[in-house]
Amino acid sequence: MEPGPLSEAKPKGDWRDYVSVTKLGIVVSNLMSLFAGVWLAADGPLPIPTVLMAMLGSALVIMSGTCLNNYIDRDLDQLMARTKNRALPEGRLNPQTVMIMGFVFGIAGTIILLLINALTAVLGLVGLVFYVVVYTMWTKRTTTLNTLVGGISGAMPPMMGYAAISGTIDMTAWVLFGILFIWQCPHFLALAMRRADDYRAAGFQMLPAVRGFAVTKRHILRYTAALVLVSIMLYALGEVGMVYLIGMSVLGIGYVIINMTGFFAKDDIKFARKSFVYSLVYLMLFTILVLIDRV
Repeated sequence: MEPGPLSEAKPKGDWRDYVSVTKLGIVVSNLMSLFAGVWLAADGPLPIPTVLMAMLGSALVIMSGTCLNNYIDRDLDQLMARTKNRALPEGRLNPQTVMIMGFVFGIAGTIILLLINALTAVLGLVGLVFYVVVYTMWTKRTTTLNTLVGGISGAMPPMMGYAAISGTIDMTAWVLFGILFIWQCPHFLALAMRRADDYRAAGFQMLPAVRGFAVTKRHILRYTAALVLVSIMLYALGEVGMVYLIGMSVLGIGYVIINMTGFFAKDDIKFARKSFVYSLVYLMLFTILVLIDRV
């Protein structure tokens, strides 16, 4: 089945459609991890103006990526049940308008981050290029390794938050990167299991759509086990205390157990939903534990 012609903008598009292409849920979750980086880098009271600039600039760069992602994927989005009613596939927004939004957000966000320091701006641009060019335009359509590539973009916010305050990238920043990078693999693979039929219909090279659920569940478990080990490294570096260590150990063991049950699940989609929801809880509690137990 070939994608139909993409319609030009129609009068029925409204402000909610413009908001939808910015994917505010993704923006909020990324800002949450960014603040964890800010918190760990701060030595004493937070420099509020810098924090606000970092969050605004980063939010704009992330919205740039989501707008350009919507623009690039609008043809194949027509083929998926969960995306065919979005503003661009249905023609409620002009594609060129969304593309311009993406570039404007990216330029504005980068300028704001440059006002903090060049390192933060460069990290933001690296994340943006990986998400738009390497992930959306290339690997998402050509290889099952796209999840790893997308993970690089999603792991940039905590490094950006850290760099905005410290002006440097040290081992703590790299551990934060590692936690978010590894976390995204089981998170997105669980989501891809739930949407495997959609991805297969559209031709996106997602692992469960190409190689099946059994292989995907093995990958999910391996990444989860690695995540437990990497998350503990913040404690080994002396950045967090015993509350964090105990909390993340319990969360990690729970995550491993949940993903082990996938091998015995009679309903793979139900398992994927449970794993996906737990991954969101894991990220939220990781941030909270960093905030309450920073040494």
